[in-house]
Amino acid sequence: MRIELWPEGAPYAHGNDKEGLPAITPYLAEGAEGPVPAVVVLPGGGYHTRAPHEGEPIAKWLNTLGISAFVLDYRVAPYKHPVPLNDAQRALRHVRSQAEAWKVDPSRLGILGFSAGGHLASTAGTHYDRGDSASADPVERFSCRPDFMVLCYPVISLGEFRHDGSRVNLVGEDATEELVRLLSNELQVTEDTPPSFIWHTSDDPAVPVENALMFASALSRNKVQFELHSYMTGRHGLGLAADHPEAQTWPDLCARWLKRLGLVPASHE
Repeated sequence: MRIELWPEGAPYAHGNDKEGLPAITPYLAEGAEGPVPAVVVLPGGGYHTRAPHEGEPIAKWLNTLGISAFVLDYRVAPYKHPVPLNDAQRALRHVRSQAEAWKVDPSRLGILGFSAGGHLASTAGTHYDRGDSASADPVERFSCRPDFMVLCYPVISLGEFRHDGSRVNLVGEDATEELVRLLSNELQVTEDTPPSFIWHTSDDPAVPVENALMFASALSRNKVQFELHSYMTGRHGLGLAADHPEAQTWPDLCARWLKRLGLVPASHE
């Protein structure tokens, strides 16, 4: 069941092309007796595509923890900033607006992203508002701040340790220094940034591990709870990493972190 986020037409849409119709696909935790935590899932793909193995399989893994998931088809190139961020913010607002119907807890709504999706997730976690109570659109009245973040081999910075493809696809080749700084999320962390679980591989050939390290350092400086894991070696784009001898542990480590934060229902602990 694919649900368009703006059924009457998305802002910035280029006509009626499919990419101009951002949507979420719900994966609701079965057997939920009360409101459960939920996560908006952002697959990676360098802001030019969305990797399938970082979407539905992740949602189904979250379901095994008793957590509902919503995979977001956010817009990618030729769409540029602020379009992907608007889509992520709208997804968070939409889930909160339907919390009662979907039996999710609007105060335990997180975001999870891989690679460029990790950049989008960290952008949502550092650029947000509490909603516009005066908006004529009821969805816009809800907060778009995620309550927690899971960042998987994330692009974080558009600066020295950037992923060139993600940067060009998101802001173009001639982006101003001001925009590059605004979207280098290690520079945007505050004490109000949500707690975060971060993992990477130390020799990632596509997205330097410095992205994860700089974000973790910024969280530490601002006294924000975080957990960081850097595996010694591994290719980029591992997803659930089932075939990687070390990184395959990340889902279990993440599940333990979620439990410590009270984000796994008691029935699944």
